[in-house]
Amino acid sequence: MASFNPIGLPSSFIHTFRFDLPTGLVVVLSVVVGLLMVVVFRYMSDQKAIHIAKDQLKAHLLAVRLFQDQLPVVLSSYGRILRGTGRYLRLAFRPLLFVIVPLTILIIQLDHYLGWTGLPPGEQFLIKASVTNADTLNLTDLRLPEGLNMTAPPVHIPEDNEIVWRVVATRSGQYEVNVGTSDKTFSKRVTISRALERISLARLRGQLLERMLLSTEPALSTESRIRSIEVGYPARSISFLGLEWNWIWLFFVLSLAAGFLFKSILGIEI
Repeated sequence: MASFNPIGLPSSFIHTFRFDLPTGLVVVLSVVVGLLMVVVFRYMSDQKAIHIAKDQLKAHLLAVRLFQDQLPVVLSSYGRILRGTGRYLRLAFRPLLFVIVPLTILIIQLDHYLGWTGLPPGEQFLIKASVTNADTLNLTDLRLPEGLNMTAPPVHIPEDNEIVWRVVATRSGQYEVNVGTSDKTFSKRVTISRALERISLARLRGQLLERMLLSTEPALSTESRIRSIEVGYPARSISFLGLEWNWIWLFFVLSLAAGFLFKSILGIEI
């Protein structure tokens, strides 16, 4: 995969930290989101009230330190700290709502690209179908297009109502496999590629929330005897600063760091 090098970084640095396209996208997106978060917070919050609330909290904390030998003063200060914290959280909650909802949608969509990798040609992988009952297992088969080959007989798992096939691809590409019974079949996309692709882990029946997280394909028919069709894609690991990260963790760490940096630069109260 080509290295991501927008500002002419030395090739030795890029080689050491594997600053490739997925890593570069996570870094750039984190900085942009960090900036947008503090800007939205600035215009959707009462900056003056937040400043006053923070000053009051600092004053109460200072009182605890100064009068630590006077129990009534300390207890009173702790009570004011609790009330002040509640007041601050109320002031901060409203702008956070405007950030959390679109950020959650963004992360769900990006995870289809950055959370998983396509399958490499020549490497075996699994396709799994879940059916409504054990009797349907013997009626369910897998039909492969040219370029995909089955490498072992299907394995039936009656206790889970599942059937698993082991498959290998001879070349890169986007394929449609078909799983079903004699009366009805359903297709499932299989991505054989090392490039950054939109990955759909499964095709599901119903389960709206799970479909949002795992699938980019239409739902299976609610009347179908097939409940799900899954492809065993490997999870993507992002290499950054010598460590291996799940991209969401790296995104949160970098976006928070960028947010606090821009907060200081722009003089925004958070």
